[in-house]
Amino acid sequence: MDLIYVLDIIGTFAFAISGALVASKKEFDLFGVIIIAFATAVGGGMMRDVLINAHPINWIGDLNYIWTIIAAVVFTFLFKSKIAPLSKTLFLFDTIGIGVFTLLGTQKGLSYDLHPFIAIVMGMVSSVMGGVIRDVLTNDVPLIFKKEIYASACLAGGTVYLATNYFNMPESVQFMATIFTVIIIRLLAVRFKLKLPKIKDDIFGKTS
Repeated sequence: MDLIYVLDIIGTFAFAISGALVASKKEFDLFGVIIIAFATAVGGGMMRDVLINAHPINWIGDLNYIWTIIAAVVFTFLFKSKIAPLSKTLFLFDTIGIGVFTLLGTQKGLSYDLHPFIAIVMGMVSSVMGGVIRDVLTNDVPLIFKKEIYASACLAGGTVYLATNYFNMPESVQFMATIFTVIIIRLLAVRFKLKLPKIKDDIFGKTS
């Protein structure tokens, strides 16, 4: 079992817990929790594979993704009373997930001989689209459309992966640098309330 596969399973588990916590908070039943966990965990990777015509689509070709999601749902139900009250739990699992999937999506894009910029976009798609699907299904505004720095952190992480890959750094360095770039940017953005400018904030000042 190679490192990239292990990271993929870890990211799937983290995202599935993120989805399960949101669904549980919305008081969905068990089936609803599983569906939201599934959409969150594999939605981004599935959209990426459809866009680049990669078959079989990740979870269809490997049932370990399904078992990982089920395990995450069971874990959430068993330890919900311990993890749900923690305000930072959802943020933690979501941040780990986008860091891992930024790496996986960018790498897969390059493996399909896509332009480096498109590969970075595929890393972002892998990372954020599962969360978008989760938020839409649970009737929330997707996080990437809010003021928080989210998708742009993934783009930065993908850029770091390209740079470390270009200079032929050890694979472990490439992986860790990419993942931690995303995580650190997210942590700093939330800690210091950093955000991207809004359309109304142009060079002449705010409009009414």
